[in-house]
Amino acid sequence: MRLREPDMLSLTSFRFLHAADVHLDSPLHGLSRYEGLPADEIRAATRAAFDNLVGHAIAEAVDFVLIAGDLFDGEWRDMSTGLYLARALGRLDQAGVAVFILAGNHDATSVITRNVPWPPNVRQFGSREPETHRLDELGVAIHGQSFATAAVTANLAAGYPAAESHMFNIGMLHTALAGRRGHAAYAPCSVEDLSAKGYDYWALGHVHEHEIVSREPWIVFPGAVQGRTIRETGPKGAVVVTVTDREIRAVEHVPFDVVRWTSVELDCGGASFDDFAALARAALRDAKAADVSGGPLIVRLTLVGATSAAGAYHDAAEQLRNDARAIAASLSPDLFVEKVRVAVTAPATAQVVTSGDLSALIDEAASDAALVAVLQADLDRFLGIVEGAAGPAEDGALRRAAAGGDWPTIVRTASLALRARLAERA
Repeated sequence: MRLREPDMLSLTSFRFLHAADVHLDSPLHGLSRYEGLPADEIRAATRAAFDNLVGHAIAEAVDFVLIAGDLFDGEWRDMSTGLYLARALGRLDQAGVAVFILAGNHDATSVITRNVPWPPNVRQFGSREPETHRLDELGVAIHGQSFATAAVTANLAAGYPAAESHMFNIGMLHTALAGRRGHAAYAPCSVEDLSAKGYDYWALGHVHEHEIVSREPWIVFPGAVQGRTIRETGPKGAVVVTVTDREIRAVEHVPFDVVRWTSVELDCGGASFDDFAALARAALRDAKAADVSGGPLIVRLTLVGATSAAGAYHDAAEQLRNDARAIAASLSPDLFVEKVRVAVTAPATAQVVTSGDLSALIDEAASDAALVAVLQADLDRFLGIVEGAAGPAEDGALRRAAAGGDWPTIVRTASLALRARLAERA
């Protein structure tokens, strides 16, 4: 492997970039049927973010790059994915930067069948057993094991070798540790399991949020390089680690994303229906002003609060979405609204003018098995009514609930809209 010629500084001081969860060529989800989005920019977001990573590694002259799993999102759709990556990693090779790659659940050995010859600076860990790669000129030993299959439930860390003496030891592992919300419990292990190895730094992957789990030893999730859904909000990138005399001096998170997601709660408490445009404009303007990335920002607006106009808000969910998108477009060409969720409620003090029987039916609808059975028998007609009352389910949530037999959830949605309208008209 070709590296830069060592100098006196590199014998005692070095820097490396730790990344994970690139999900190269993965689409950004939740943006279907949205006219006006910069389609080419969205489609190329993961490549552009990785280009930023490569450019930063070269500009900052890091000594090596670690990619702790899920470099790919799955089997390549075509060879362009591999050819792009060969060019990107080739830039690092030409700059003398070594690259160490670990396969995770999305790009496990059994998942990726295509390949291209990697540049000579690249080393990929095998999946049969833990391996160790050494950078003797830096005094670094890097330990890791790739996933053999997409679902690894064994504690891989338990089989990693003990730390090598007189070396700076790094463990690479794709794991959710003892569990992280929203992430499958692959390669489960504890902080104690990792600490027991005596390594100086654990370069983890799989969890898409940046997190410093521990500082003694350092156990770090860099987070995803590019957010792909509304569940991955805020800056995304990797971490740059500075080491001097085998001591970690700095761990800096550096954003590389080119499209950013954010979720905004819009308080409509006490507001009339006609107040929505002004409230949405102020909230979207603030969200864009708070984002320092300078790139496209995709927002989900959730309308909350108690208002006597709750029924009107629920009835006009589609109009509100379209209005919010038009407002965003008027504020900035780089501001987009992914969705408007209507979660406003009628004031608790609102008196609903209706018979006791109807009020009881609304309250008990979600647990009334007979009513649920009647509604289920008329699926298409009922879903049409609910979607009209509660707003269009752009992500198909109501139909997925019906397909999964979750009719109480659907009835609760309809009940919320019905009660809000009755309260408004009281």
